[in-house]
Amino acid sequence: MILVTGGSGHLGANLVRRLLDDGQAVRVLVRHGSDNTALTGLDIEPVYGDLRDLSAIMAAVRGCERVYHCAAKVSTISGNAHHKREIYECNVLGTRHLLQAALGAGVRRVVVSGSFSAVGAHPSQPSDESMPFYPFERTLPYAYSKALVEHECLQAVVEGLDVVLATSCAIVGPYDFKPSRLGKTLCDFANGKLRAYIPGGCEFVAARDIVQGHLLAMHRGRPGQRYIFSTQFLTVDELLGIYEAVTGRPRPWLRLPPALMAGLAGVTSSVMTHFFPQAPQRFTPAAVRILSQYRRADCSKARNELGYQPTSLVEAVREAYEFFVSQGKIARRTSVMVPGRGRQREAHGA
Repeated sequence: MILVTGGSGHLGANLVRRLLDDGQAVRVLVRHGSDNTALTGLDIEPVYGDLRDLSAIMAAVRGCERVYHCAAKVSTISGNAHHKREIYECNVLGTRHLLQAALGAGVRRVVVSGSFSAVGAHPSQPSDESMPFYPFERTLPYAYSKALVEHECLQAVVEGLDVVLATSCAIVGPYDFKPSRLGKTLCDFANGKLRAYIPGGCEFVAARDIVQGHLLAMHRGRPGQRYIFSTQFLTVDELLGIYEAVTGRPRPWLRLPPALMAGLAGVTSSVMTHFFPQAPQRFTPAAVRILSQYRRADCSKARNELGYQPTSLVEAVREAYEFFVSQGKIARRTSVMVPGRGRQREAHGA
């Protein structure tokens, strides 16, 4: 039996489907009151509980040989004190509870989903697994929490549990039910609701690739090691070029300077955090800063030790688009784009 946490999220939904396709018996930890649409109709064993409840996690782990810990509270805002506490309890204490329960239940191996935001950065070279997280820059609570998650994993290894970290970049692909921030951006682009964008760049990973990375980490990874998985680095302009080809819609004409957007995002994020702490925020100061860093990832460790071979980001965008169309979040549209002349013909379909 395999336990998956976070099965209703973007990564988890893809991982659960891959495990089922491989003929595995899958148990999924779900929370009462959460949106678990991603699991509807799947041949899984649901167990209800919250990562912050150690007794519930002990029950969920019992009888499992392997565990994929994908659950996390993801956020690109600094938030208020309550928001920070929730991130800490869900991500750090939740991981501690899971690892404690796994050690007590005799689980053979746990693969924990890591974040590229918890990997150290270098101004002139791609980031790899050897670069330590630097905590004294402007860092999001989420990034802090994922760095602390890695410490929890290493502590568990010292205590005798076999743990491997699978570090993810920004995920692109189908089964994005909630959807993610990147998924919302694709939906808005395809529906003509994205009015402007800012230049920048970052690492993206196809959903199938990060799933494959988790499987490779489970079967080939070394205990206590972390492995970075990315499919391709893209600038925002390159990503929007793929969006244009897949959706048939041109990109917004308004390309905002990052410095201007950072200032605007700082003001709006402060107001939103103070007056509307639960409301989603798209262009946060952190999101602008991340894009402006143009951070690159070095996946050679995963390639050399695990045999990781990334696939196609274009195909991942196409799969995400088709998924959102099937869910009614994108109205399918066909158009002919002629270079230098704009859109020549447009039609809408189901």
